[in-house]
Amino acid sequence: MEGMPLVVSKQRREVLCGVPTQVVCTAFSSHILVVVTQFGKMGTLVSLEPSEVASDISKPMLTTRVLLGQDEPLIHVFAKNLVTFVSQEAGNRAVLLAVAMKDRSIEGLKALQEVIRTCQVW
Repeated sequence: MEGMPLVVSKQRREVLCGVPTQVVCTAFSSHILVVVTQFGKMGTLVSLEPSEVASDISKPMLTTRVLLGQDEPLIHVFAKNLVTFVSQEAGNRAVLLAVAMKDRSIEGLKALQEVIRTCQVW
């Protein structure tokens, strides 16, 4: 394993829906950390864990839990819609999402997903 970094990270800055946005994706052995901010801070930290029982073996359900910040229903919905594909593409690994967004529109979410894809580390 010599020469391979222990932590792989990529970042990108984009203007989404008129708002400067920063995305950082970091791969750890068991988790993927995705930081999405329009405020320059981490904001709410959400854990998305694949469930053991799933209706379809290839796509387990993700259980969300707010670890830090305001625990409101919109955050759970936003988090699942934003990073479900990350968990699936990374072999159903857990995802930690740090999110501080001004714009939580559907258009902003779709644009944000594309930026996250460009920071793929999994």
